Amino acid sequence: MEDINGLIPENKVEYTEENIRHLDDMEHIRIRSGMYIGRLGDGSQNDDGIYVLLKEVMDNSIDEFKMGAGKKIEITIEDNLRVNVRDYGRGIPQGKLIEAVSKLNTGGKYDSKAFKKSVGLNGVGIKAVNALSSQFEVRSYRDGKVRIAIFEKGVLKSDVTKDSEEENGTYIFFEPDNTLFTNYSFQSNFVETLLRNYTYLNTGLSIIYNGQRIISRHGLEDLLNDNMTAQGLYDIVHLKGEDIEIAFTHTNQYGEEYYSFVNGQHTTQGGTHQSALKEHIARTIKEFYNKNQEYADIRNGIVAAIAINVEEPQFEGQTKTKLGSPSMSPGGVSVNKYIGDFIKTEVDNFLHKNSLVAEIMLQKIQDSEKERKAIAGVTKLARERAKKANLHNRKLRDCRFHLNDSKGKELEAESCIFITEGDSASGSITKSRDVNTQAVFSLRGKPLNSYGLTKKIVYENEEFNLLQAALNIEDGIEGLRYNKVIVATDADVDGMHIRLLLITFFLQFFPDLIKKGHVYILQTPLFRVRNKKKTSYCYTEEERIKAIDELGPNPEITRFKGLGEISPDEFKHFIGKDIRLEPVSLRKTDLVKELLEFYMGKNTMERQNFIIDNLVIEEDLAS
Repeated sequence: MEDINGLIPENKVEYTEENIRHLDDMEHIRIRSGMYIGRLGDGSQNDDGIYVLLKEVMDNSIDEFKMGAGKKIEITIEDNLRVNVRDYGRGIPQGKLIEAVSKLNTGGKYDSKAFKKSVGLNGVGIKAVNALSSQFEVRSYRDGKVRIAIFEKGVLKSDVTKDSEEENGTYIFFEPDNTLFTNYSFQSNFVETLLRNYTYLNTGLSIIYNGQRIISRHGLEDLLNDNMTAQGLYDIVHLKGEDIEIAFTHTNQYGEEYYSFVNGQHTTQGGTHQSALKEHIARTIKEFYNKNQEYADIRNGIVAAIAINVEEPQFEGQTKTKLGSPSMSPGGVSVNKYIGDFIKTEVDNFLHKNSLVAEIMLQKIQDSEKERKAIAGVTKLARERAKKANLHNRKLRDCRFHLNDSKGKELEAESCIFITEGDSASGSITKSRDVNTQAVFSLRGKPLNSYGLTKKIVYENEEFNLLQAALNIEDGIEGLRYNKVIVATDADVDGMHIRLLLITFFLQFFPDLIKKGHVYILQTPLFRVRNKKKTSYCYTEEERIKAIDELGPNPEITRFKGLGEISPDEFKHFIGKDIRLEPVSLRKTDLVKELLEFYMGKNTMERQNFIIDNLVIEEDLAS
C-alpha cells in the first residue's frame, strides 16, 4: 500500500490506545516550549528564550505598578545565571499561589476590571518560567504572612506558610534549565535594554538592577534620547493623550527608525499601531504644508516611538512581537482611526505653534526630495538590473523558506543570510548550510568604501544594489527577508577589511538594520587540533593551548587562513546549532559620524599614528 507521496512504508506502525497520552501543564510546556516562549537559545541574542522568561516575571510586577501598587522592582542576576525579582505590589493571593504559577489558564488577568490593559500572557507566562527552570521559587507577602513554594522543573517540592514582617509583594527566583537552554548566560546589555523600556513606559517606576537604579521621567522622549546615534535636527516632539504617547524628530541619517509598544510590550516587529503611526504622521505633515510631497521624503530620517494601551490586545504569535489588534477594545474604535485622530489633532497643532520646528522639518523634507529626484533615473535602472540579474543563480542562493513559502516577507527567528566573498568560501557555506533557513550571498571582491557617498551609490554599485535587493530593504527594514544578516569573511586582514566595508555600508544607509540587532559576524575556528581519537576546533589561542594539553603530545595542528580551506563536512559544524555569532551593536555612545570619519574617511595623520601605535606584526602573533 502506498502513502500519499507514492512511497511504500518500510514498517507499519501500530496505533492503539497506548499511543494516546495526556500531558499535564508543566510537561506540555517543557515538550512544546516553542509554543510558549519561541526560540530557546543561549542568551547570545536578544530574542532568546531566557529573556522571554525574565520578561514574563517582570510583566506581572509591571501590572502591579500600573494598578497603583508598588513603585519599585528589584532585580538581581547572580553569575549571569540565576534571577531574583522582588516587587512591592499586592502579592499573589496566597490561597491560589500554587495554581497561579503551575496551572495553565489560571490567573487574575481574566478579570478585566483588575487588569483591563494587562501586559502579561493571561494565565500562561509565569507557568512557562516555572516549567522551564531547574529551580523556581515564589513567595507571596501579604498582611504579615508569607507563603513560599519551591519547584524543580515545574514539580512542586515544598510549600510552607509562616509569619513575616516584610512589605507586601511578590518574590520570584528562577534558574533556567540548562538542559534546555544549553550553555546559557544572561547578557547585561540585553537585560538593561529590556528594563529601560519598562521605565520609559512607566514614568515614576524605579527598577534596581544589580544595585543600579533605572528610572525615566520623560517617557518616550528619554527613549529616543538614549537610543539616537545621530543628532536630532530639532528638539524631540513629545505628545501624550489617553492611552497613547508618541515622540519623534528627524535626523540626517537615511531611512526610518521606529520603536513601538502595546501595554508595555515592545513590539519589535511593529503591527497595526506602528503602521498607523507611519501613515498618519506623514499624512498630517503633508497636509500641514499643503504641498505635493512624497510620504517617503517626509519620513526619511525620522526617528519615532509610539506606545498605546489596548484592551484585550491580539498579537501575532505567543511572544507578542507584532500587534494584530484592529480595535482599541472589543467592538470599539479601530487602532488606525484612534491613532490617526490623535496625530491629526496634536501634530498639526504643534506645527502651527512651533514655526521654527516646522521650518527645519520642511527643509529636511525638501532635501530628501531633491536627492530622491536626482537619483530617480539611476534608481529605475538599478531596479530593472536587479530583476534581470537572476539573483537565485548568480549572487544569491536562497533558502527554501523564501522560495516555497507564501509568507516570504515575514521574519522568522531562524532565517539568515551569509554574506561572503570569493567562490571557495561561498561554495563551502553553500554545501554545508541548512537549505531550509540559510541563504548565501556571494560578493565579488572587496565592496566599495561608501563613507561620505550619497545613496545614489547604492543603486550605481552592482554589489550594493544586488545586496539591497536580496535583503529587500530598499524601502526600510520592515521588508527584511532574513532575521539575521551574517557577515562571513576570512579571519585575516582582508577579511577584516571586508567586514568594515560592509558595516560602513549598513551604518551609512541602513542603520536601523544594526540598531534592531539583525547584523552579526560569523565566528569560525582559527585552529584544528586533533589526534586519532579526538578533534578540537579552537577559536582563540587560549583554546588552542588547552586543546594541545588535553590531546597529549604531538597532535596535528592546522591553522585555517580562509573559509575556503575548511571542508564542507567540517563547515556544517560551525553554522549549525553550535554556530558562534558576534552581534554588531550600536549604542548612544557610539558616535557613528565620528567613528566612520576616523576609520573610513580620508587617510589623516591622526589615523596613520593610530595604526602605527596599534600595529601587531604577524611574527608576534605566531610566537
